[in-house]
Amino acid sequence: METTEFQVTTTERLDKLVADAVATVSRSQAKLAIEAGQITVDGATVKPKDKPKVGATIRVSLPDPEPLDLTPEDIPLEIVYEDADVLVVNKPQGMVVHPAPGHPNHTLVNALLYHSPLSQINGTLRPGIVHRIDKDTSGLLMVAKNDHAHQSLSAQLQAKTNLREYVAIVHGNIKEEDGVIRAPLGRSPKDRKKQAIVADGRPAVTHFRVLERYGTYTLIACRLETGRTHQIRVHMAYINHPVAGDPLYGPKKNLKGAGQFLHARELGFKQPTTGEELVFTAPVPENFAKAVRHLRQQAGLPVDKAI
Repeated sequence: METTEFQVTTTERLDKLVADAVATVSRSQAKLAIEAGQITVDGATVKPKDKPKVGATIRVSLPDPEPLDLTPEDIPLEIVYEDADVLVVNKPQGMVVHPAPGHPNHTLVNALLYHSPLSQINGTLRPGIVHRIDKDTSGLLMVAKNDHAHQSLSAQLQAKTNLREYVAIVHGNIKEEDGVIRAPLGRSPKDRKKQAIVADGRPAVTHFRVLERYGTYTLIACRLETGRTHQIRVHMAYINHPVAGDPLYGPKKNLKGAGQFLHARELGFKQPTTGEELVFTAPVPENFAKAVRHLRQQAGLPVDKAI
């Protein structure tokens, strides 16, 4: 049983107060929990629409979630590199990295479990997963096959010694040749599905440089110093150059093609056992390359050079 208590500081509906205060609970989940008597105000059961007084104590007592049954699945994987400690996978756009409510199977983890044993540091839901990329982002991901490797790769992420570079097509014409975005990220107070620039958020740093300009769009490379959820997407939207095709942070008018144009192109780290420096590169998927060719043609640039 997971129990959380907090005091009311503003007059709002109870279901909204709980959703805002407890990161793992959505408003609809809060409503169901209130109706089930799992959420009380000053010890009394109430209704989701009730508005507790400022100073009242809300107690949230939720049953432990049932573990998802992770089933190895014979899903094709593009394995870029593998040794006894690590895997490097080129994840396709549209694939969820690990199971979660709403995505219990057909994930990268299900496919990885069919292929190899994975580290258990992250428990049963995210075995082997050291870092993630979004469902609609394609590209390179490192995976730990044992706990020793997981600890080493995690330490490298923490020390900011590994390499993670993305390419993206963003809206607008970036005037600078390069730049650094330093803006803390946290959950959006207005939309729980989004991240936002918030004063008390976690430090986040993105380095970018312009590769090509197409007038209304720009092709950029982004190097992560930190790796927060949706970091590149939020940071680029923050400077008014959102990623093309981004369903959360971008405009409705977009380039033709499926999904967002963001690809994890380069990944580097030290091999956990030998300390050897490893660097890998994955070309952009065809829908990304096709969009670039189209933009180059419109801008009068050479169409077929490498991205």
